[in-house]
Amino acid sequence: MLKPEDVLRAIAAARGDAVCVPTMTTAPAWRTLAPDDLSVTCVGFMGGASALGLGLALARPDRRVIVLDGDGSLLMQLGSVATIAGAQPRNLTHLLFKNGVYHTSGAQDIPGGLTVDFVLMAKGAGYRNAYAIKEPTEFKRRLPTMLTEEGPVLVELHTGLAEKTPMTDRGGLPFHRQIEALRTKLLRPRAS
Repeated sequence: MLKPEDVLRAIAAARGDAVCVPTMTTAPAWRTLAPDDLSVTCVGFMGGASALGLGLALARPDRRVIVLDGDGSLLMQLGSVATIAGAQPRNLTHLLFKNGVYHTSGAQDIPGGLTVDFVLMAKGAGYRNAYAIKEPTEFKRRLPTMLTEEGPVLVELHTGLAEKTPMTDRGGLPFHRQIEALRTKLLRPRAS
């Protein structure tokens, strides 16, 4: 099983200038690992990360967009899988942290628990690629490809529980301030 913080640390090191959309239990660790990167944290509207990531991917096709989603969050807005597949953003990587629970609100089981097959759902909806990763060695081996392959791609990452959640680790900027900061960063010319 993968440790969420280790996965996030590796993504932070390999992401380049991608725009990242962490949500719920990925958010506290991401704020610590990448405090000044191109990201907007999707906390407070559970299930919104995939739709927010799609909007960013369509608005900025010149940049990779990485959604750091949770299984409980995605179940809240499962229709976004079909919407993403229909839009076919080539620059979208959808990383799904699968732990089988709504960790942020008290670790209650999600409907279907660990038996929910998001890979099958993504493939059925029309994602260009979808696969699951359960072991740290496989994650390390496949990380460079998953962050660069033509999207939309969904990677179901079988993880344990994060050390912190938005409920146990307060902090960060309000969403509207994050959007303003991201807009400012994206409008700056890229360094050559």
